[in-house]
Amino acid sequence: MHLLLIEDDAEAARYLAKGLRESGYAVDIAVDGRDGLFQATERQYDLIIADRQLPHLDGLSIVQMLRKQGNKVPVLILSALGSVDERIEGLRAGGDDYLTKPFAFGELLARIEALLRRGQGATATTRLKVSDLDIDLLGRTVTRGGRRIDLTAKEFQLLEFLARRQGQVVTRTMLLEGVWDLHFDPQTNVIDVHMSRLRTAVDRDFPAPLIHTVRGAGYVLRDET
Repeated sequence: MHLLLIEDDAEAARYLAKGLRESGYAVDIAVDGRDGLFQATERQYDLIIADRQLPHLDGLSIVQMLRKQGNKVPVLILSALGSVDERIEGLRAGGDDYLTKPFAFGELLARIEALLRRGQGATATTRLKVSDLDIDLLGRTVTRGGRRIDLTAKEFQLLEFLARRQGQVVTRTMLLEGVWDLHFDPQTNVIDVHMSRLRTAVDRDFPAPLIHTVRGAGYVLRDET
């Protein structure tokens, strides 16, 4: 899941982004309202977290502009303004939820999960399957052949990225940008390290591997039996 965090407080943005990434989300950060609106319209996100009081363009204006464009991405508004009238104003502007500062990080996660479930709708995909590999996107659990596979948050995110593109070759650049939010760096071995661990977890002790290297291109998740 790919989130956009629009927060002008650099320390708060770093703290929230770190916690969200450790929880398995890919996170882009915008430091003001103008940049936030640009990123929200240029890329497709699963959810946007926007501070209400931002330089150049406030959070409510961002939501209103997105809604006028027909963009229905769920938006969670963060604000120190917590009166009933202010919360109502935020929701009527087009926000899907409103969380008053200060807040517990666990509550933020719970609200994100609730908005993502609501946005997916009753018929949305909540499980991904490749052969005997079963990925529960809501419970964030993985089994293969009925056997539970324990993954770190980053390994789960990497596997989900591959599974959503099963049968498609995924390049290193796609993985760096989609899973690590990094621009391509030919010197980094972060993909090799995590892919090795993921392969060990997913393919070890099973007769047929599901994660394959496509020489000179990237990786693909598929059943070749």
